Amino acid sequence: MNIPNILTSLRVVLIPVFILFYYLPFGWSYLAAAIIFTIASVTDWLDGYLARKLDQSTPFGAFLDPVADKLMVVVALILLVQSHANFWITLPAMVIIGREIVISALREWMAELGARAQVAVSNLGKYKTTAQMVALIVLLANPVTFTWWVLLGYVLLGIAAVLTLWSMIIYLRAAWPHMRTEK
Repeated sequence: MNIPNILTSLRVVLIPVFILFYYLPFGWSYLAAAIIFTIASVTDWLDGYLARKLDQSTPFGAFLDPVADKLMVVVALILLVQSHANFWITLPAMVIIGREIVISALREWMAELGARAQVAVSNLGKYKTTAQMVALIVLLANPVTFTWWVLLGYVLLGIAAVLTLWSMIIYLRAAWPHMRTEK
């Protein structure tokens, strides 16, 4: 177990803590949940940076890192869909979660073909992730009443959903030649 793997594991351990704080019946609970989510998001960047910088990449880390990322995001989206219960959260959440399922399956399939590099993470994916994480932090930090912050969260989540669809189309187009070949 090295530092990057500990940070990745910490992200998974923080999920139930994050959920608990989100549902606590106190005025500060939303902000506390958003802070926990932010810490988890920062560890996502930090574990990858340290793994490369310290040359501590491991098969366990390569497996768990994307799983931990997806778990945190999906849990946050589910909490927000449940509490906001409106179209402006539900549609982007469906797009983001659906895309993650499609792209995960696509990457696994492309890896079996030995062509995983053709569906590697792109800069567009990084922009999508940034908009998504900021949107989630803003929405998690605020109660479910209309404020300019909540509106900003909705707009950023909508932008993240559009970037999500765009990146999915790019990945599917890159994989299309492999899908069309007959064996």
